[in-house]
Amino acid sequence: MADLLNLARGYLMGAADVVPGVSGGTVALVLGIYERLLHAIRHGAAALGFAGRGRLGDAGRHLRDIEWRFLLVLLAGIATAVLSLARLIEYLLEEEPQNTSAVFFGLVAGSIIVAWPLVGHWTPQRMAAGLAVAAAAFVVLGLRSDEVTDPGTIVFFGAGAVAIVAMILPGISGSFILLMLGMYQAVLAAVNDRDLGVISIFALGAVMGLALFSTLLDKLLSDHRDAMMAILIGLMAGSLRVLWPWPDGTNTARLGAPEDTLLPLLLAIVGIGVVLGLGRVSRPRQAPVPTRR
Repeated sequence: MADLLNLARGYLMGAADVVPGVSGGTVALVLGIYERLLHAIRHGAAALGFAGRGRLGDAGRHLRDIEWRFLLVLLAGIATAVLSLARLIEYLLEEEPQNTSAVFFGLVAGSIIVAWPLVGHWTPQRMAAGLAVAAAAFVVLGLRSDEVTDPGTIVFFGAGAVAIVAMILPGISGSFILLMLGMYQAVLAAVNDRDLGVISIFALGAVMGLALFSTLLDKLLSDHRDAMMAILIGLMAGSLRVLWPWPDGTNTARLGAPEDTLLPLLLAIVGIGVVLGLGRVSRPRQAPVPTRR
């Protein structure tokens, strides 16, 4: 039963990562597995670092600390979602952009509600930090880059390294980072075409990005949990810009006035309700994060 639940969690994370504007990290946070996942990634990154320096004993110790069953089942769910949903999400974003954005706007808004109590004590400083990060994310996510034509191997590698950092941060979408880099269409085409060579290069970059970033994030969450949670909530709030269902014409960097509001509003409310329900069901089942040695 636990494996099926983790497979479903991974599928939801993978589905979120396919959509520009929604982060798999947000889903992990809502489902109560974010810190558990980050802990596993940190040990994996440490093992890679020690193995690269020839310290195989230390590498083995960190590998033993990884919850392999949990991690592999979760990754299987993520991979299944990406491979099965990439074409569908691409179609929905092209044919039903307003309604699709409304659903995911509601999902992220609901995630903010679920994440809010995770800050044990809201101080003025933490509130200010969250608001500042939300404002910064709002501005940065208004940027766009033209699509990169015929990207080379090193470009796919770098895109993977940058995008994976966003994917594990609640509020920042790895897919949207790819849009900002002009690489979204190229990566999505590689997934749809099952181009294993390009996918492997992108995945290798993602592994390197995780190795460099996960240890820092895990330490910050361990030492400054409430402050970091406030910052992550700010990231989610700022990311709502990307999912605003009414862009200004074809320019999604600018926000337009609401029109045809009834169905998008209803879909957003459904999205909020789904997240609140998932948060209520999943959190009591969250396994404790193993104590750091």
